[in-house]
This record gives sequence, structure tokens and C-alpha cells, in this order.
Amino acid sequence: MANHVHILIQPLTDRRTDLPVPLRVITQRLKGSTARYANLLLNRTGQAFWAQESYDHWARNPQETARIINYIVNNPVKAGIVKNPEDWPWTWVSELFEI
Repeated sequence: MANHVHILIQPLTDRRTDLPVPLRVITQRLKGSTARYANLLLNRTGQAFWAQESYDHWARNPQETARIINYIVNNPVKAGIVKNPEDWPWTWVSELFEI
């Protein structure tokens, strides 16, 4: 998407605590590393890249996971950016189709 990202993740277990890695840690690392790289590509310094807020939702069963995947995959279509989900170059869906 032009101004936001949708991802579906399954947190790994932290070997030290035997608990899932906290979502805030994953978000912080993801935003931090991608912001550094994007700002390097854009030749920018000292500017925030990502908004502070984020929205998260836990998938509690396979049906909910499928609903979330469907939402993510069809979001560029709904936004009018592409005609078909597999046309969006930033998704794994294109790997399911022979393009």
C-alpha cells in the first residue's frame, strides 16, 4: 500500500523466556530496520519514517487467520491499485500464480 503495511506474523518463542517474543519488540525492530533502510535509499536523515501508532489483532483460530489473510491479499484490489491480488508485487500471492 502507498501509506501503510499489512503483515501477518507468528511470533517466535524467545529461548531465554520460553514465551512468544512480545509484539511491541517485533514492531519496534521491524519499524526501526525498515526506516533506516528506507531513509538511506531516500537520502533522508532526522525524519520519522513510520507513524507512531500501529494496529494489531490476534488471530485466535484458523478461520480468523484465513479472514485476515483474505483481507491483506485483497487490500490493494479494494484500494484500486491493482485488478487482481497476484498483480501486487509486494505479496507472496504472486508466487501462487504463474506470472
